Amino acid sequence: MNAQIKNIQTEILSDNWYILRKVSYEYLKKDGTWEKQSREAYDRGNGAAILLYNTSQKTVILTRQFRLPSFINGNPSGMLIEACAGLLDKDNPEDCIRRETEEETGYQIKEVRKIFEAYMSPGSVTEILYFFIAEYTPSMKIHAGGGLETEHENIEVMELDFEKACSMIDTGELKDAKTIMLLQYARIHKLL
Repeated sequence: MNAQIKNIQTEILSDNWYILRKVSYEYLKKDGTWEKQSREAYDRGNGAAILLYNTSQKTVILTRQFRLPSFINGNPSGMLIEACAGLLDKDNPEDCIRRETEEETGYQIKEVRKIFEAYMSPGSVTEILYFFIAEYTPSMKIHAGGGLETEHENIEVMELDFEKACSMIDTGELKDAKTIMLLQYARIHKLL
């Protein structure tokens, strides 16, 4: 435990979709005094994301779907272009991303490579996101994708030229952080 934190008290504010907690505690400041602080943290579990890429075609597979929080915060259509991703749901990250890839994109991938993990919004969300990459070929496509009907997913699968996908960051067509991180990784490491 962190010796700079004591007297932690937790209150559940919401357990409707995921868990929203209010956490009160005392924090030891640099000047040696203890300060009472209170924060809220949203726990939706950890997740995984993947960039599927094809070296011979120089393409990537992305998805497009409606995201209510983006709509509420000024995205007129609420639609976001994203890398395939999902919550772990008690799976390990690698099994999760294989499952999500098949459900969302229709591709059944064999080999995935974890490249890093990151807290995506550590000021308010507990989630760690595990980032993967995998090569795909047309022969790996086993169905249309689109997500699970039971999860009310309505996902459009997009195969894009890698350079076009990267240029969509500059134009603002692509605003999803995990996708930008994966595309930048691919560019830095010259995957395509």
